[in-house]
Amino acid sequence: MHHVQRSLSLLMVTLSLLVGACTNTSEVSSSTRRIVYGLTLSVSGIDPHINQNSELGIVLRQVYDTLVYRDPTTKEIVPGLASSWQISDDGLVYTFRLRPDVVFHDGTVFNANAVAANLDRITNSALNSQRARLLLGPYAGYQIIDDFNIRIILSQPFSPLLDSLAQVYLGMASPKALAEYAEDTLRYQFHQVGSGPFIFVEYVPEDRIVIRRNPKYAWGPSFYGSLPDNAVEEVEFRFFRDPSTRAAALLSGDAHIMGELLPADARSLSGNPSVRLLPTTVPGQPLQFYFNTRLVPTDSLAIRQAILYASNRTAIVDAVYQGFSPVAWGPLSAATLFYNPGVVNAYAHDKESARRLLSSAGYADSDNDGLLDLAGQPLQINVIQPPWGLVPQVVQLLQDQWRSVGIQANIVPVPGFVALLEKIREGNWHMVAFDAFGYDPALLDDRFKSNGVANWTGYASSELDALLEQARQAQNPSDRQLFYGQAQSQIMQNALILPIRDYVNINAHVSSVEGLIFDPYGWFPLLYGVRLNVS
Repeated sequence: MHHVQRSLSLLMVTLSLLVGACTNTSEVSSSTRRIVYGLTLSVSGIDPHINQNSELGIVLRQVYDTLVYRDPTTKEIVPGLASSWQISDDGLVYTFRLRPDVVFHDGTVFNANAVAANLDRITNSALNSQRARLLLGPYAGYQIIDDFNIRIILSQPFSPLLDSLAQVYLGMASPKALAEYAEDTLRYQFHQVGSGPFIFVEYVPEDRIVIRRNPKYAWGPSFYGSLPDNAVEEVEFRFFRDPSTRAAALLSGDAHIMGELLPADARSLSGNPSVRLLPTTVPGQPLQFYFNTRLVPTDSLAIRQAILYASNRTAIVDAVYQGFSPVAWGPLSAATLFYNPGVVNAYAHDKESARRLLSSAGYADSDNDGLLDLAGQPLQINVIQPPWGLVPQVVQLLQDQWRSVGIQANIVPVPGFVALLEKIREGNWHMVAFDAFGYDPALLDDRFKSNGVANWTGYASSELDALLEQARQAQNPSDRQLFYGQAQSQIMQNALILPIRDYVNINAHVSSVEGLIFDPYGWFPLLYGVRLNVS
């Protein structure tokens, strides 16, 4: 897929191979209704409580159930392992009534103690959770009422909690399995035990992940419906790292489902009756470039605004993404909860406005070389360029567009997420490309709060902090919409980012596969009802 979380040691993954998998290849090849699902990145870890990559969710959304779900059609929170819940008037206590009929894949009964074991694991600082712990927000503890009732207690109101609990990163694992690998948490990723519609069979890094239908599954969310007679029984996930091989794999039969197709390949497949395209919007933050407000010249609002005006995003989307992705205008994509449409057309392409702003900041072409300078210092912008999501092609076009108004872009390529973080820490950069997924806009906190753990812009505003905090704590959706709308406007008024495109994952599947849908978070398929019709 695209990026997040490549930080676990490859050495550790290699060592983990020695502990083996749950079954052998000959055993997993016997299923009659078996499909191959193409993944696009070999990740270094797939434990949902530890790792934060989106690739793991493609697989593990099928293995783990969550306390609640978001309905893929209505986007509403609906019951999952919790049949009902109540929220205290002060927003600090969430009381969950649990289903009494759920059994983990290893035979362990699901109950309040199981929820407690998962919460204990996720919040244990020794686990080094990269996403799951953050999703719990101001978590303060739990109280077991009885076998099937449990309270989650917060230190302050946190409206995104139910959204967090609907995500695979807070999936419920068997407490027996967690205890078995408590002393060697990295091994658990090879022996995962959930209660979902598929059982985890094996994980061979760099090669495959296999899951198999859980014949006892009878407690899925309401939107799963009844299981079709020809439902897929087994799924093998294989890695197709080279984007140019993905369409060919579908056409050759090497894969039945594939994500992140190249836009050009998707265009060529659109008229092929043997393949069906399924572009899927991914809510969250769009592909964007964060500005470093701590470094000259992007510490200047005028310079940041000039760069925005000088960027022809429509041309980029047309050329690079061939119309599959819409232009992004703000810090949230249009598919995200509480998106503010008022940011649309903010800083629409306007070279003259760019030139006026650059001139007002004192820049001019003093030596007639086509590039602007100030007191002999050229106007140069250092851009960190990761390899995913066709960012290199985007940066090349931006470089050409900026040069036409006198800005020189220096491209700093990085091979992956870890290297990107290292370059950011060095500080000698002006813009960095990134995106993040999620349905609730609370994901803005880490990026734009003054003390946000990923506030790469370095921008600090007590007013913006207050808006984000109010939005995070407000219980009324109308209030949250108001606060988040104002926050989005402030982010763009201060030109903290250059948005490029709302993320769309171009999926496709062979025509014999039916019933494929994705959850509201965009990346994760719901394979429960997927059917395979073979003539």
